[in-house]
Amino acid sequence: MDILFIRYKKSRNILEGGEQGSQKNHNVLSHIVGEGHVTTYFVHDETKKKSVADYVKGLFWFPFNYYFGLTPKRVKDIVRQAESFDVVFIDRSVFGIIAKKLKKAGYKGRVIAFFHNVEVPYFEAKLGRKPGRGIVLRCVDNNDRYACQFADKIITLNPRDDEEISRRYGRHGDVMIPVAFKDRYQRDNYPTAMTGKQPLCMFLGAYFPPNNEGILWFVQHVLPHVNIRMKVVGKGMAKLKEEEPALKYIEVVSDAPNLLPFFEEADIMILPIFKGSGMKVKTCESLMYGKNIIATDEAFVGYDVDYDKVGGKCNTAEAFIACLKDFEQHPRPRFNAYSRQMFLEKYTEEAVEAKFRVVLPL
Repeated sequence: MDILFIRYKKSRNILEGGEQGSQKNHNVLSHIVGEGHVTTYFVHDETKKKSVADYVKGLFWFPFNYYFGLTPKRVKDIVRQAESFDVVFIDRSVFGIIAKKLKKAGYKGRVIAFFHNVEVPYFEAKLGRKPGRGIVLRCVDNNDRYACQFADKIITLNPRDDEEISRRYGRHGDVMIPVAFKDRYQRDNYPTAMTGKQPLCMFLGAYFPPNNEGILWFVQHVLPHVNIRMKVVGKGMAKLKEEEPALKYIEVVSDAPNLLPFFEEADIMILPIFKGSGMKVKTCESLMYGKNIIATDEAFVGYDVDYDKVGGKCNTAEAFIACLKDFEQHPRPRFNAYSRQMFLEKYTEEAVEAKFRVVLPL
């Protein structure tokens, strides 16, 4: 079986959350059918410099339901290439127009669309009141609809997304496959240190409106009332520190190529996220590294864990304060064996491989 894997972008360095999910999908499919049987088509290539004309061209096609980077010419090229493949795996539902064009052209193979989010609520949170918001929302809404209408199989992440997709587009996913990672934390001995009396709390996430809002909310409403050290680590986060005086005394690390040292030094991962769709990749990564996690409902969506054993689920300032004070008063292992075990059981690439087999014509 040969698979044409439609991927958003070829990144030059650090993978963002969505691209980490894309890499997981590629890895699992390659393991099932063989590395040489998966061919990737990148809509964007960040390793090459884009001209102003390229940028303008990308914007031009938004009103015609071609998400940024796609054009009618490129979709025709994908349709032509697809004839040599048994499966076209559309890694993001914002490219649902590819499924439509494939079926209209009479493609006989299987088309699979993967929903990383329900795109309308995701982009509502991402864009805020930016100019052109309505055009983008219409584009992603139509593409999600095309994916549901024309793909042979669709994959959703979790029950919340599945119900939202059904409500909006009248179709449930054929299988739910959660966020998962290739296990990068295998070792003979894990850290044995205890959390400190002044715990080091780390927020992990890229410069992105829901992340930014969550950090600022935490700094304003929780941090003044607890005795902790705080660190923010994420792609582009230096920009947030420049923009927000509230972060003047907060350590911010931007674009770190290796996150392992930061995870190992952190006592607690704090994830105060209140908006979004899909699942938070940072939560899965925190489980992989065996971290204590204090997070909101939104950050835990799609994760089947005991919140108290992981660390704590908090949705108000008062709840965050109480949970952090409990950590201050009752030190516990910095390495949370329960978090690590949940990752191994449910959120590794191996754990989700069987679910991918459900939608492939094996």
